[in-house]
Amino acid sequence: TILPCSRESSGACEVCEGAEEMTEPLKQCTAWLHAYFCEPARTASLPVPAFHHPLLRRDSFTGQVLWTLLRDVKFGEAVSYKQLAELAGNSRAARAVGGAMRSNPIPIIIPCHRVIRSSGQSGNYGGGNLMKEWLLSHEKLQKEKLAY
Repeated sequence: TILPCSRESSGACEVCEGAEEMTEPLKQCTAWLHAYFCEPARTASLPVPAFHHPLLRRDSFTGQVLWTLLRDVKFGEAVSYKQLAELAGNSRAARAVGGAMRSNPIPIIIPCHRVIRSSGQSGNYGGGNLMKEWLLSHEKLQKEKLAY
């Protein structure tokens, strides 16, 4: 379990419940999530955890979309479904991008919350629209802090 950082704990996150038994990929994932929530500037320098999910095969359109999103849409940025379809190599596949976002096996790490509607509205999110809005606000606020 990862306990989130809070103002009261001066930004400290801690991992508990069996941390000594974690495999290396799980440790990498935990470190990445800790950085995302508590020290966002570090996420760019951390290795992305190893992914072995079948949906992440690069030879499928879903895999291509998810890898493109991970590689090209940075912390604090957003992209429309249509723009992501173009980046992934098929400008007419915006609806398929929506399907790829729905099947994302590792949200937050592969940041499907950064994919929004062309109108600027946030669109749907598997974790709920309030969670998507919170994640987008978290990134915007952290990016603004880093700019100072």
